[in-house]
Amino acid sequence: MTESSTLLPTGQRRIDHLEMRGIVKRFPGVLAADHVDFDVKAGEVHALLGENGAGKSTLMKILYGLYAPNEGEIYINGKKVEIHSPADAIANGIGMVHQHFMLVPTLTVAENVALGLKSSREPMLDLDVVSERIVTLAERYGLQVDPSAPVWQLAVGERQRVEIIKALYRGAALLILDEPTAVLTPQEVDDLFGTLRQMLDEGHGIIFISHKLHEVLAISNRITVLRDGRRVGTIPAEGATKPQLARMMVGREVILQYEKVDMPHGEALLRLEGVHAHSDRGTEALRGVTLEVRAGEILGLAGVSGNGQRELAEAIFGLRPITAGKVFLDGREITGKSPALLNKLGMSYIPEERMVDAVVKDFTVAENLMLQDHVNPPYAVGKIFLNPRAIAQHCAEMIRSFNIRTPSQETPIKSLSGGNIQKLVLARELAREPRVLIAAQPTRGVDIGATEYIHQRLLEQRAKGTATLLISEDLDEILALSDRIAVIYEGEIVGVVDRADADVETLGLMMAGAKRQGEQVAEAV
Repeated sequence: MTESSTLLPTGQRRIDHLEMRGIVKRFPGVLAADHVDFDVKAGEVHALLGENGAGKSTLMKILYGLYAPNEGEIYINGKKVEIHSPADAIANGIGMVHQHFMLVPTLTVAENVALGLKSSREPMLDLDVVSERIVTLAERYGLQVDPSAPVWQLAVGERQRVEIIKALYRGAALLILDEPTAVLTPQEVDDLFGTLRQMLDEGHGIIFISHKLHEVLAISNRITVLRDGRRVGTIPAEGATKPQLARMMVGREVILQYEKVDMPHGEALLRLEGVHAHSDRGTEALRGVTLEVRAGEILGLAGVSGNGQRELAEAIFGLRPITAGKVFLDGREITGKSPALLNKLGMSYIPEERMVDAVVKDFTVAENLMLQDHVNPPYAVGKIFLNPRAIAQHCAEMIRSFNIRTPSQETPIKSLSGGNIQKLVLARELAREPRVLIAAQPTRGVDIGATEYIHQRLLEQRAKGTATLLISEDLDEILALSDRIAVIYEGEIVGVVDRADADVETLGLMMAGAKRQGEQVAEAV
């Protein structure tokens, strides 16, 4: 290969082959990476799959210089390299786009891209030069973005483009993408994949971390699966199947398609009429939301993050003031009523931020299971004393029934995995046998095994006649579980469709605000 052929069109050194050999990383009491081998070549997407705690993030943080390995070596184009910091990684042509974007909202696109880099005419800034190169990169890779736009004004998909441009600007020949589609609409995913294919054509290598199996199969050339810190195997994407990948990840068969029993839906147990509410910043987050959820129905609420989903859940459950409109539970108006009263009336709530709003991290498993209910008989004797035996029996039953993996009831909740904490929250809320369930992002951050379990429990509640409002940014989850799907955009419901009539393209357009179905909203409510 000639020297000139080792350069990418943008001028940076090309990484023909990167290898991680025998990587070991130990944390106190945990072997996070156990002699892992991984490699990626120019012009390919190598996907990295695994449950939470499998070692994916650890491996990539080692490659990007955020962690130092206890053992193992990294080679680029056959030459051993030392990567002790992100600066070392960038110098070696490795870039990373994190799941949670690392941008300064108050700065412009050009200022974010230039941040931390030397100016070509110090001590003066050269943002005009930076902007010109951003435009060049944007045109080359189909990443249309305005260099002068403040980041806070950009949509989620546009912010991701800025992150990719920032990595390319710094000379990334190899790009690590951590859950890059988690907050994108289907159309934005298509745009991203178009960009990635253009990058592949020009000799970039890409490491793609995702839990969405269909996307991994659609974009990848090879797939490596990790489990418990070890590499289970590396297989070609061509010919691989979702059940095969799920089995490699979990070590058993995983249900990916659910059979829902057709059942007549009852009366509307939860009804919203023209609900308005403000965000934490005082802006209007909900603008006249009108919805109803019927007995025995799962109504999925789809939307890109930040379009009023959190505010809606909190407004329904009495955690956020409603400035206009009304909420009804089984025909009774409950607008602004307290969560404690709503619990008694038959409503349960699974918040999206479990460690902030759902559990007390310094409390034990048992204490978190008994939150809210510890004052009720038989767990309380009078108004002062608790009944330890009744509490212990109740907690043991919930731990068993919901398969919560914990050393004991007295284990601090913060010691449990994300999936087991979520199952605990689910156990506590469903133990009340609610008539209405608000489930906000119930599987966010949990692995495929725990996701399967949570989905099955939600379907069991449906069969019992519970009216469930499922709020999720995962369109696959919405499509798998819902009977009807509502789409929220900028605090408004822009459409409600039956699951049988829903398709990804239409939902994606509605999620982006490009299409409304006002007549169907009228029919649905």
